[in-house]
Amino acid sequence: MTPPSDSPLPARPRLIATDLDGTLLHDDKSVSERTIAALAAAEKAGIEVFFVTGRPARWMDVVSDHVHGHGLAICANGAAVVDLRAGGELLKVRPLPRETALDVVRNLRDAAPGTAFAIELTTGIHYEPAYPPFHQDPGATVATAEKLLHETDPNAAAPMVKLLAHHPDLTPDGFLALARTAAGDRVSITRSSPTALLEISALGVSKASTLALCCAERGISSDEVVAFGDMPNDLEMLTWAGTSYAMGNAHPDVLATASGRTAANNEDGVAVVIEQILAGL
Repeated sequence: MTPPSDSPLPARPRLIATDLDGTLLHDDKSVSERTIAALAAAEKAGIEVFFVTGRPARWMDVVSDHVHGHGLAICANGAAVVDLRAGGELLKVRPLPRETALDVVRNLRDAAPGTAFAIELTTGIHYEPAYPPFHQDPGATVATAEKLLHETDPNAAAPMVKLLAHHPDLTPDGFLALARTAAGDRVSITRSSPTALLEISALGVSKASTLALCCAERGISSDEVVAFGDMPNDLEMLTWAGTSYAMGNAHPDVLATASGRTAANNEDGVAVVIEQILAGL
């Protein structure tokens, strides 16, 4: 097992911000007993825990049984903040304007023919016929992105939190670079999947920017935050946090960016560092 980095920790961190898939969760999407105990011990010591994920709020059941006091989750890469203790109540939404999403759809269709799209709303996901189906969402509407984004009544339309773009042939990092060149001046584009699947949010929306807003509301500075992640959608958060850890299984860009490195997700790398933090208090 890879030991934690000797990167200096804050004298007394006030908040732990952790990604879920590939970070806190094992590959089978479980939370280990060691991790559950570490999170509970951190909160008992007065350290808040935020789950910060690309997942939509409705997919937070993987941790809802283990929230203890840490009920806050930043979902959809920063586009939504939910209270898991209140059944997933939406506390904050940073929506992607549909008109902007339509422009991006047109740009990516031109730049990368064969791209298929999905529309993530606060109420659920809908996708195009060529998009890989979501078996977790059997009630999704299947139609072209242009039809899905059409607003018959703008006041009644659910807020859009993400546009998803999938390409069957391009490499994940190649597709990300191409999309940022084509539309990166109007939206925030990132990825967390091992496939060529991009996650597109409103310009300026990221895990980091929403975490910064939530911390400012609590009087917590970035120097008092310890963050964990494994994929490109974690990069801004790991840069913003005063102390950051890349998982042993992380993307090369994450390993190069984080201030420290811990064990892989299947080896409870987050718990390893939390235990080190608590031992130093």
